[in-house]
Amino acid sequence: MEQQEEYREELNELMRRRREELEHLQRAGVNPYPYEFQRNSYAQEILEKFKDGMPQWIVAIAGRIMSIRRMGKASFCHIQDMTGKIQAYIRKDDIGEAYDYFKLLDIGDIIGIEGFIFRTKMGEVSVHAQKLELLSKSLRPLPVVKEKTDEHGNKLTFDPFSDKELRYRQRYVDLIVNPEVRNTFIKRTMILRAMRKFLDEKNFLEVETPALQPIYGGASARPFQTHHNALDIPLFLRIADELYLKRLIVGGFDGVYEIAKDFRNEGMDRTHSPEFTMMELYVAYRDYKWMMELVEQMVYSIAQALNSNAKVKLGENEIDFTPPWQRLTMFGAIEKYSGKQLRGKSEAELRAVAKELHIDLDPKIGVGKIIDEIFSVTVQPYLIQPTFIMDYPVELSPLAKKHRSEEGLVERFEGFVNGQEICNAFSELNDPLDQRARFEEQVRLRERGDDEAQTMDEDFLRALEYGMPPTAGLGIGIDRLVMLLTQQEHIRDVILFPQMRPEK
Repeated sequence: MEQQEEYREELNELMRRRREELEHLQRAGVNPYPYEFQRNSYAQEILEKFKDGMPQWIVAIAGRIMSIRRMGKASFCHIQDMTGKIQAYIRKDDIGEAYDYFKLLDIGDIIGIEGFIFRTKMGEVSVHAQKLELLSKSLRPLPVVKEKTDEHGNKLTFDPFSDKELRYRQRYVDLIVNPEVRNTFIKRTMILRAMRKFLDEKNFLEVETPALQPIYGGASARPFQTHHNALDIPLFLRIADELYLKRLIVGGFDGVYEIAKDFRNEGMDRTHSPEFTMMELYVAYRDYKWMMELVEQMVYSIAQALNSNAKVKLGENEIDFTPPWQRLTMFGAIEKYSGKQLRGKSEAELRAVAKELHIDLDPKIGVGKIIDEIFSVTVQPYLIQPTFIMDYPVELSPLAKKHRSEEGLVERFEGFVNGQEICNAFSELNDPLDQRARFEEQVRLRERGDDEAQTMDEDFLRALEYGMPPTAGLGIGIDRLVMLLTQQEHIRDVILFPQMRPEK
């Protein structure tokens, strides 16, 4: 507490001093917030391409000052741009009057420098400044790591910006002072780019469907609700894209996908966020077995594009995304890991098994969710290498097609890696009468108190009545996939601005 109080007092003093410096600069006729700067080079490019003996290389760089070392009429500073840091050498003899206001600059200020590249006597590739321009005066000091030595001579490190919650709230500062965080989000973009490339090359069409929906559906989850004033109707933020994408298959598209934000009004933990990104894909005339092979190929290709390697180190485990992945049925997996045979058991028998396994159950849930709870506790933590869990009970999957040879099951799989689910897929239900009966069962579960049960969607049923071809459908959680491929432990570490409680 004393350290934090000291830091707050120091922060207030530094902010006061920076405002005084701003006033000095303005009185001297310096515009601390100009309109543009013509940059032509980046730190990483310079460091990679510069070779001793090459012709003089004139550059214009811009970035944030991350360190300053002043030595009378000459100074060194490190400039950080999006690609990394590079040193600049600044002399009064070279930049003239600009050196006077350089004395009023601080760590965190953004500057532009024009000059030539050289190597210092210490061997560091640097920019020898010939022009310098202030581009933005920073009025708040950046948090920097400080070291103190205790009475025993031990170095104690105090970093006022190590607090995770503060880093999530002030992601803009996190990105400045923790370059590895920026790399995570660059990789996230690379993952999405690789996924789109894979799907586009197979001639699947990227589409957009409504985020505001009069009836939410496509998943078992609680929605966020809002109100449209002009229409005077309630609307829901989508919990999934599924039912609209399948309407497009009815309309004649052979393969459609969407990468979009979905919203579920549920708990938050290491792998769950109320606002998350999903990729959903629907392909006509295919089934879930075909979709399994596509998922293997897609994730493998994304891992290769990101790391030039299909293997990722996660803690003590090395995950190998090379196809083929392990395949287990849901009931077979439960029996393998718990020793319990659940197939054909009644709700009362399933509840007894759960009690024996010390699993607490909500009294409102039905057979399907009881089996899912038992699976989550007894099997899921052990699915480290990529694994497809197949053939779920019909009660758990109201939108999946009945299994072609196993009574009471549906043709569904989920992909698990490192103990967490990353995808969900079906042979899609296209029998409108069976779909109506499944919706009616969901309505009964809602009446029983299961507020995550799905709702009746008459327009979707009407679409199915016009006829939907055999279809394979897939949903992949982008955030969880990014977590795996960038070795992150929490979903908030792969979302730029995660949901947080309001600041007090």
